[in-house]
Amino acid sequence: MIIFVSCEQISILKMLKKIRVTLATLCLAAITLLFLDFTGTLHHWLGWLAKIQFLPAVLALNLVVIIVLLLVTILFGRIYCSVICPLGVFQDGVANLSKKCKKGKYSYSKEMKWLRYGVWVVFVIALIAGINALVALLAPYSAWGRIVQNLLAPVWQWGNNILASIAEKHESYTFYNKEVWLKSLPTFLVAIGTLVAVVILAWKNGRTYCNTICPVGTTLSFFSRFAAFRPVIDASKCKSCHLCEHKCKAACIDIDGGKTIDYSRCVDCFNCIDNCKFGALKYRFSWGLSRQAASDGTLDRSTASLRSAPPLASQSDAPVPPLNVPRVAVVDLAKVPSDSSAPADKTRRAFMVGSALAIGGSALSSVKAMAQTEPADDEPVKIEGEGGFADIVPKIAPKRSVAITPFGSESVKAFYSHCTACQLCVAVCPNNVLRPSKDLKHLMQPEMSFERGYCRPECVKCSEVCPAGAILKITPEEKTQWKVGTAKIAPWLCLVDNGTVEECGNCARHCPTGAIQMVKKDPDDPKSVRIPSVDESKCIGCGACENLCPSRPISAITVDGFQIHHKA
Repeated sequence: MIIFVSCEQISILKMLKKIRVTLATLCLAAITLLFLDFTGTLHHWLGWLAKIQFLPAVLALNLVVIIVLLLVTILFGRIYCSVICPLGVFQDGVANLSKKCKKGKYSYSKEMKWLRYGVWVVFVIALIAGINALVALLAPYSAWGRIVQNLLAPVWQWGNNILASIAEKHESYTFYNKEVWLKSLPTFLVAIGTLVAVVILAWKNGRTYCNTICPVGTTLSFFSRFAAFRPVIDASKCKSCHLCEHKCKAACIDIDGGKTIDYSRCVDCFNCIDNCKFGALKYRFSWGLSRQAASDGTLDRSTASLRSAPPLASQSDAPVPPLNVPRVAVVDLAKVPSDSSAPADKTRRAFMVGSALAIGGSALSSVKAMAQTEPADDEPVKIEGEGGFADIVPKIAPKRSVAITPFGSESVKAFYSHCTACQLCVAVCPNNVLRPSKDLKHLMQPEMSFERGYCRPECVKCSEVCPAGAILKITPEEKTQWKVGTAKIAPWLCLVDNGTVEECGNCARHCPTGAIQMVKKDPDDPKSVRIPSVDESKCIGCGACENLCPSRPISAITVDGFQIHHKA
């Protein structure tokens, strides 16, 4: 049997996939660069891509973005999942690579409702209850941010440092060295676990993560099942070759079960349309049309004669196209690939094992390299040979009664209830002050600490890049008016107070607000040594004193955060 299909119709439909792939590639590259750009330069042009991600828009109560995303889903289906979501686009890349390596086929699978909606209910409860560590663990945008910041950013920064060394030899300062260090081991391990899980699921079954675990995908599925435009199967043209089903990475096309599509799981990748050889699949307006109408092929019978025509046979049984039909493509069913499965690739298991070992080995080597500069919480590590005269003991973070959250976050509660733990603010912090929390309650969400630097009054980069409203945008002038914490002195650690040295004053010299003054330890002794005293009405909690205090491993002057930030 010979089928005639309009070439113009096929070419237009096949353009849908090319357009989607192009836009998705651009979005993935741009969002990834946002997390890799430690200078914050790209955020002036590409920062909007982070703000149109679904979870940040919800937490920021950005109604315009939320409404637009829902309207797009109602009109065109889950375009968000196949174009805008970086983790979704990454899964498509893994799935495509998998098919090229093992040449396997997808097949229809029933919706796992108990898992899909169970995870969604847990996500919503955690969101309402303010358990944002669990929310961040499940959110796709946050997961991609952690993967890039923890696994790709070190490689990017090492490459930058190589260029900086080369440029310095030529007396150029186009590049500058960036310190590479392990900011949080728990977050690093979570990033590795997430990457491995997503890669395995995408490698084996395409979009399994999106349609069983991802809460954003489940939320959009409530609307995509009613989408105005959607892929539709015309049963009168479908020959049940199962090619569309075998190419569907969402496993939502059921040919044997009535030639139907589960639109709650369809992510509009257009693979089915791109591979259909008979023009039986179309992406078209479908409101008001029943599923049975689609299956019976009655969608566009009035124009069917213009798109295809029955074959005419001569005495030699050669197909002759009708004279009144434009250019046509002749498709011989005998040449269509059969349904028989290709032989299993014997190297499939070896490839997966090798990939896992490569990823694991690279991750462990990165941990080892970065951990060399990261002291343990309970046992300081000595760096021999530094300074030329004595070993230097690195600083370790003190135990703070209240965590310090960034300037512009208004309060600890407000910050952690809006933060998606995407690590975008951590990526652009130039002073190594922000790092993911190790506290289980706020795991992976950023906090401030001053072992490697302090929060400079002129820097407001974190407030410029936060997409979720956890850090409100502020100016340097506004920053100096807010108090996020206050300094406290431990006299027994102060080198002057405990008699180790006779004079210091490092904290007072570097305090940007003049909150620290050196006063006599004994007011009645004219020769008394001078020790620091903190004026809490002027202290804003920037951490300059803690960072520059020579006491090791714990600074003699440390900063405790405020639950509610207030003006100085």
